[in-house]
Amino acid sequence: MSKKIRKPIKNENDFSSKIIKILSQNANKPFNYKQIGAKLELDDTKSRNQIIKDLKILASQNKIVESEPGKYLIKAVSQDYYEGTIDMTSRKTAYFICPDFTEDVFIPTNNLNRALDKDKVKVYVYNRRKGKRPEGEVIEVIERKKTDFVGVIDIQNNFAFVATANPKMYTDIFIPKDKIGEAQNGDVVLVTIEDWPKRADSPFGSVIKVLGKPGEHDTEIHAILAEYGLPSDFPVEVEVYAQKIDTSIQESEIAKRRDMRDTLTFTIDPKDAKDFDDALSFKKLDNGNYEIGIHIADVSYYLQEGTILDDEAYQRATSVYLVDRVVPMLPEVLSNFACSLRPNEEKYTFSAVFEVSENAQVINQWFGRTVIFSDQRFAYEEAQYIIETKDNTIPAETSITGSSYVVSDEITNATLKLDELAKILRKKRMANGAISFDKVEVKFDLNAEGEPEGVYFKVSKDANHLIEEFMLLANRKVAEYIGKQKKTFVYRIHDEPNEDKLIAMQSVIAKFGYKIDFRNKGDISKSLNALMEEVNGKKEQNLIDTLAIRSMSKAKYSTDNIGHYGLAFDYYSHFTSPIRRYPDIMVHRLLQYYLDGGKSVDEETYETKCLHCSNMEGLATNAERDSIKYMQVKYMQDHKDEEFLGVISGVTEWGIYVEIVSNKCEGMVRIRDIKDDYYTFDEKQYALVGATSDKILQLGDEIYVKVKNADLVKKQLDFHFLRRAE
Repeated sequence: MSKKIRKPIKNENDFSSKIIKILSQNANKPFNYKQIGAKLELDDTKSRNQIIKDLKILASQNKIVESEPGKYLIKAVSQDYYEGTIDMTSRKTAYFICPDFTEDVFIPTNNLNRALDKDKVKVYVYNRRKGKRPEGEVIEVIERKKTDFVGVIDIQNNFAFVATANPKMYTDIFIPKDKIGEAQNGDVVLVTIEDWPKRADSPFGSVIKVLGKPGEHDTEIHAILAEYGLPSDFPVEVEVYAQKIDTSIQESEIAKRRDMRDTLTFTIDPKDAKDFDDALSFKKLDNGNYEIGIHIADVSYYLQEGTILDDEAYQRATSVYLVDRVVPMLPEVLSNFACSLRPNEEKYTFSAVFEVSENAQVINQWFGRTVIFSDQRFAYEEAQYIIETKDNTIPAETSITGSSYVVSDEITNATLKLDELAKILRKKRMANGAISFDKVEVKFDLNAEGEPEGVYFKVSKDANHLIEEFMLLANRKVAEYIGKQKKTFVYRIHDEPNEDKLIAMQSVIAKFGYKIDFRNKGDISKSLNALMEEVNGKKEQNLIDTLAIRSMSKAKYSTDNIGHYGLAFDYYSHFTSPIRRYPDIMVHRLLQYYLDGGKSVDEETYETKCLHCSNMEGLATNAERDSIKYMQVKYMQDHKDEEFLGVISGVTEWGIYVEIVSNKCEGMVRIRDIKDDYYTFDEKQYALVGATSDKILQLGDEIYVKVKNADLVKKQLDFHFLRRAE
């Protein structure tokens, strides 16, 4: 039988990139033309001659080196090789994100070479000539961003596949028969990728956890946590350790602290809060000024470095607030009991105490460990009632006890004075260029089974702002105190807005008749505040609030203090929520260490911790957002026969996104489902235009829709288009 001769590849110019790829993947091994031909499965004379020619051209371009006669190595450092991260699209293509490029490098599907979303990769970049969009090919996956995925398992006779609902995960995962575990066909499972053989279309993995049946409430909530690698329970050994901590209040420890138990102190929190990590104290001084204490649960007293409890808290870095539950950073014995500043109990706290004048100027400040006694617990609604009415009799319908009660004159007067001072602080902050984002928060009324029975919107009022302003004051002054000493510290930083995103936002809001002033940093913040005020209460408010927030840089933790743009602070940290944020614990420890005269700590160590905490915060935010989407879909599933008024919140070539006015649920009307005309996407108008009638569907238009499909697994809503609003 004669040897089969392979046909040469028609596009001979492709050999250069293929040669580069082979040599890059075998960086320390020299290849001759025959070995490269074998790798490419080419053995005809024409192809081999082309390989020889391309090798000489690449060597003359200094892209490869001839290490010995006829043998070639990739040049150690090439100007066409870059390291960065992969940003997948939902179309099985990707962009390569690298600081060396002003625009992202496009990666076609066949050049991904097993790279997945957010992987750290090495890429060879083509088309670097002016006017050409750069394209690249993944040469090496340096580090996987994640190896664990959630999906639905499809079990065959001798193997299984797991398909995820994540639109950026372009491949399913092959599961050998012996690695299916206890999973049943159709289960939602957590799998881990163990290998991706060279000739395999899909990565190989194994089932590590069965989460339940698709669409079941607990299954979907646990799937959200698992998708982001977030825990649902504490390890047994951590719970046991936490239970053994001595949480009693000791006279010997009180003696080491500033005793503020006799100072009027109270908490203001959401009515359903279980952990109260901050309290305010108030005292009028003889000189006419006020002593205001911001008292924060002294978590770092109980949470000792180097323990399994501290390791677990650091790994979690944050509590996760899902729509129907909280996944706490600390076990309940600390978060809801020992560290919770509950009324009529003595508690250890870490405090920022200020002497404040009548016009809210800080005259003196003191930081340190204290012991307090909370005289009263308020819900925001109760404090708001006092602020609005000046009445100290809380009615039954507002009271968290369900019964009417009278608040002491002392606490009533303190609440009203603190509100006055908070309003002055807020006014000063806004005048300095702070941006006011009071985005409407969607909340659900849940029954005992966790099913949504209603939707309501949480709006910040004066009582919320009162607490916010004094927490901001403490966070700012703590950061300023250490920052001016030039010692390593954990800051909460926020960079200036991304100008490209602001320009993109301007093109959208112009459709509604709004504009942003770009002349300088101060004008942008004033312009954004004016915009927020102008859209307040209008149908497009949520859309524009969302666009404005997306145009902002993301706040993060860092030892490199660049200030906080959104708050208009030169110094800012997180000091006030150590029950739910690990950076606050680091701030408490560093503050005490420096108060005791300690020298500056290692910056690199803390920068690594800051990066971890910022990353975990991002995952928690994504999980929280997914849980809200899930609950919105679940809610709409039970309202399939109802008509809803919606606002067009997005326009694409495949349809329009519509946000329901009454509950902020967003879904899609596909272009093929709009039957009153044949519509096409007009990119310039950011609208769908009817071919025969010239009717337009554009951002901000009000239309009536009905639920077509509610997919709990994908957390997606599809709507029927009914008609335009008159």
